[in-house]
Amino acid sequence: MAQNGNEAGPLVAGVAGRYASALFELARDERQVDAVAENLDRFGALLQESADLNRLVKSPVFSGEEQAAAIGAVLDRAGITGLAANFIRLAAANRRLFALPDMIRSFRALVRASKGFVRAEVRVAEKPSEAVLEEIKSSLRDVAKSEVDIDLHVDPRLIGGLVVKLGSRMVDASLRTKLNGIRLAMREAR
Repeated sequence: MAQNGNEAGPLVAGVAGRYASALFELARDERQVDAVAENLDRFGALLQESADLNRLVKSPVFSGEEQAAAIGAVLDRAGITGLAANFIRLAAANRRLFALPDMIRSFRALVRASKGFVRAEVRVAEKPSEAVLEEIKSSLRDVAKSEVDIDLHVDPRLIGGLVVKLGSRMVDASLRTKLNGIRLAMREAR
């Protein structure tokens, strides 16, 4: 049992967490978790691509009816159906579209946790090859003793190396940090 009393996984808080938990439980009961996740991912991609859709979701200026009608048209055009579409329509009807991006993130976290995945954030100076990425995944799997879902970020400011966050642990093996350490040591030696 998780801290919030359900079996879904990590504690998720606020409006987004409550909506995501309810959707996850319903999708699990209906054996549609993967289909709902896929449709929510598709809607999330639409949100990232469209400034107009983003404005509709975040703006309190639009009435609930206007938001519901516009969201319905977007869902129909994108072919998003089933529980995910009903969920997004419900969020629009309840004037909760502003929290939809967080709801989608929370749902993804619940899905990952239910499948035994641990999320790792990996920052690298340049995009690694598939072989290097697989080696990083393998090393993280050994440390986490679980499957790992990598969130990869390219940050040229690191110069080289990588920074890994796995749960509450962080390992900074970047060249930038090492150079800053040397710089600090040289200042103290003066």
